[in-house]
Amino acid sequence: MQQQNMGTEYGQGIMQQPPQIISSKDSLYLTDMLSWNLLAMKKSHFYATQCQDQEIKAAMERCGQMHQQHYERILGHLNQQNQQSTGMQQ
Repeated sequence: MQQQNMGTEYGQGIMQQPPQIISSKDSLYLTDMLSWNLLAMKKSHFYATQCQDQEIKAAMERCGQMHQQHYERILGHLNQQNQQSTGMQQ
């Protein structure tokens, strides 16, 4: 089955830049994403401390680092968005 871009199917197109305002629904989703990544990071680290197989331990540490990078990237985008909106208000 061929995939279709839902945004262009309804004539909306692809957003070139994010909107200046984050809706409450977007904010809740971002909060969820931060929570999921933080939890996955913590669990990966915990499981890595419980492993005796060094290969699995290293894989769990890499998994935790990946989730930490995702968490920090989301925060970076939010901080950048916050700085831009604060600068526009002044």
